[in-house]
Amino acid sequence: MRVARFGSMDIPTAVSFLVPAALAYSAWLTSIVFCAANDRWSLLVAAASFFPIGIVHGVGIWFGGW
Repeated sequence: MRVARFGSMDIPTAVSFLVPAALAYSAWLTSIVFCAANDRWSLLVAAASFFPIGIVHGVGIWFGGW
């Protein structure tokens, strides 16, 4: 049986994982701050509880969708 042996992660691979994660976190945090500043408490609870809602809302705020 052949066993795969993996070496250390190279820089392009690490960046390809970190950039989307940083963008998702930034969008989620944008949503949280926006909702708290504008008294949108129901959306704040939803965005904080279910992070995909916060990510979509944060990206929508960035592009002026809502």
